[in-house]
Amino acid sequence: MSTSSRDAEFTDFVAARQVHLRRIAYAVCGDWNRADDLLQTALTKLYVAWPRLHRDGREEAYTRQIIVRADIDDRRRPWRNREQVGLEGHDRAARTGLPPEERSALFDALQALPEMQRKVVVLRHWLGLSVAETAAELRIAEGTVKSHSSRGVERLQQVLAQH
Repeated sequence: MSTSSRDAEFTDFVAARQVHLRRIAYAVCGDWNRADDLLQTALTKLYVAWPRLHRDGREEAYTRQIIVRADIDDRRRPWRNREQVGLEGHDRAARTGLPPEERSALFDALQALPEMQRKVVVLRHWLGLSVAETAAELRIAEGTVKSHSSRGVERLQQVLAQH
């Protein structure tokens, strides 16, 4: 595979799937800025592994897995809790209204879930992965996936019923 055809195929994949993958990253972490960072990390790693993955057709699964694992890695870093914005209170938002995707009651309800329940619900019910695939991506037992899924869906129903 030549470098130009590799770059063209990668660019086509990113152009077609970037919005979808960004929404997945947001659903996993709950913050659009962190979602952008997670997506950038995932796409960088995907580019490196592109020839191998593209040949097997596993590009999107690999990217989802990197998004989930990068989020887990970020949350485990001890200095993450000490990070603070330098201009706290002085940096005003550029726009007054949020786009519809950010106002979605479903996304708000997802963010009310505990972290692992949120990840399981996104992978199982939004992306349609099987219990086994979800367990493999999150590196947890299938029974744990089932219990997180059940509790997460129940909680989502409660929260959405209140809206």
